[in-house]
Amino acid sequence: MELLKIKNVEKSFDAKKVIDGVSFTVESGKIVGLLGKNGCGKTTIIKMINDLLTVDKGEILIDGKKVGVESKKIISYLPERSYLEGNERVIDVINLFKDFYEDFDEEKAVSLLKDLDLDANQKLPKMSKGMKEKLQLVLVMSRKAKLYVLDEPLGGVDPVSRERILKTILSNFDEGSSLLITTHLIADVEKILDEIVLIDNGKVVLEGSAEELREKENSSIDEIFRRIVK
Repeated sequence: MELLKIKNVEKSFDAKKVIDGVSFTVESGKIVGLLGKNGCGKTTIIKMINDLLTVDKGEILIDGKKVGVESKKIISYLPERSYLEGNERVIDVINLFKDFYEDFDEEKAVSLLKDLDLDANQKLPKMSKGMKEKLQLVLVMSRKAKLYVLDEPLGGVDPVSRERILKTILSNFDEGSSLLITTHLIADVEKILDEIVLIDNGKVVLEGSAEELREKENSSIDEIFRRIVK
């Protein structure tokens, strides 16, 4: 079943087309990598999926519905930049999410804090950028969503932490749900991907099963990416 369908989508800023006829789907139960170098249009696509930007042309459907209030209820979104500000403690943020989202699992959140070595009583101003990104991941993965959308979840953490974060992602998104993950750190994530959508200059230049592409090209996804995107 198509959980996310993007069809012939275009988006321009100041007469410059940054997304040019992009089409792809995300099936239920799949982990899909939206891959490409920085500035290629990945985050623009993610923002349109999450109703933070409007589509100029084309269509985005989420579980058969147009982007809007209803689609937001079934998407758990991790933005590229941290939104955690203020002087609250980690546990205060957990409680805020519990009150705001009906599908938020507080017990899972507390467990994930321990898995990622985060202190529930630590205040946000005392946390590093990487720690805040881990906390945002905890908040996102503690919801029982149909579609998890993670924009560059590994960008601000050290290589040692990336493995733990990937394990956290793999073990905590609901069976039957789907995950769309954007990254330019392809070598780090390709082992968890079922399918890939490779973006370059606002266009899809390659898509398909990650396993089939590796077999066909006799190369890793990262090596294929480096050959295609100069």
